[in-house]
Formats: sequence, C-alpha cells, structure tokens
Amino acid sequence: MPDKAPASPAPLRTLIVDDEPLAIERMRVICGGLAGIEVIAHALDGAAALQEIETSSPDLVLLDMTMPELDGLSVARALARRDQAPAVIFVTAHDNFAVEAFDLDAVDYVLKPVTAERLERAVARAVARRGSRAAGGGNWLSEFWVPHRSELLRIAAGDVDRIDAERDYVRLHVGDRSYLLLQTVSGLEARLDPDRFIRLHRSTILRRDRITGLRHDGLGVWSAELADGSTVRIGRTYLARAKAMAGR
Repeated sequence: MPDKAPASPAPLRTLIVDDEPLAIERMRVICGGLAGIEVIAHALDGAAALQEIETSSPDLVLLDMTMPELDGLSVARALARRDQAPAVIFVTAHDNFAVEAFDLDAVDYVLKPVTAERLERAVARAVARRGSRAAGGGNWLSEFWVPHRSELLRIAAGDVDRIDAERDYVRLHVGDRSYLLLQTVSGLEARLDPDRFIRLHRSTILRRDRITGLRHDGLGVWSAELADGSTVRIGRTYLARAKAMAGR
C-alpha cells in the first residue's frame, strides 16, 4: 500500500481590517485566489477589529494603517501585549510607518495597490512563522529586528545577553548596548530556545552561558552571578528551575 501524502496545513484564518469597503472587497478577491489563507471576517475600524479578534481568534490580520480613531499601529500595539496574538501583515498606502510596524513584530508591510504576487509572498512568511512556532524545539526565535534611529537593525538571538521588561517593552542587552522592543517577556520566553535562555525573574530572561554561578543571600533569597560581574535576584517562582539548571 503506498504511503499516504502528508496532510496540507490548515489555511490561515484571516481577518481583513480596512475603513474602505471597496478595499476590503478587493482584498477578499485577491485572498480568494491564494492557497493557505481563508478570510473569515472583516472589520471597518480598529475597535471593531479588536472585538472581532477577541471573538473569532484569527491566525492572521491584514491590517490597514490609517483609520479614524484607533489606527492600525494602535491595534497592533494592543495585540503585542497579548501572549497569544494573531500574525499581522500591514496593508497600507503609506511607506513611512515600516519601522514602527516591524517594531511591533509585523510579519510584513505591503504597500497598496496590492498585487496577488506581493500578498502571496507575505502570506507565505506568515505560514512559515506559524510552522516555526508549531514545530517547537528546532525552530526557536533566531533573530530580532529592532528600530534604531531611522533604520532597523538585525540582532541574532544568540548575541543577546539579557532581556529586561520595561512596562510594555523589553530591553535587549547586547554587549554594552541595549535596544527597546515592543513585546512582552512572557511572549518572548515562549519563543526562545530554553536550552540557551532561562527566565529567572518575572522581569528578566538571561542567556544561560552568561550565568557564572548562583549565590545564596540568606533567608531563602538567591541571586544569579553573571559574566560581567553583575547579579540578578532570582524570583521565588523561578528558584526551582535555577537549581535544576545547576543540577540541584
């Protein structure tokens, strides 16, 4: 009996967000011709988009940038605070928001008028990202794109020494420099290789090979000693994993 062909992955359940009904209809037509995508709903403004995302939990949002009241960036910022959020592809007539878009971990930034070929490439990236996350251990986050002045910098995940929470942002420490990224610590923890990174405090993730020792400070308080001579207090919730790292 011949081997069965592998099952095709489920299409990305997609929400289209645009304040122009004609633009939504055009996107529906383009999406209808693409593999790997299924339009399940649309929204005409940012507030309606967030409500629809809460209701239908799409895998992907095709998000217009400029909308009245709650614009696309505001919607993406709200999604960035969630540990589980749909992928976002910005679809816009404006080319001057790309830095902010990628700061918000957007999959892609597609300029109007949208062509089927360009959207297909963007959707392929969203599909690849979903596959990478679903695969688990072999496909952890390998790089960050962070805004710096008027450009985007690529930072390899393996170059990051430490990650600290700063309100709605995280600060990536790379040698003697640091960069802000709009993301949550919990969201990053789920995407980083646990063999290379460990969370030892609700606000801090450390690269394992930067930890030189664990120190008992008394009264049940422990700290991690780092290669640069600094220390990080270990949260009580994370003490067991710190000791497990040390084989205790």
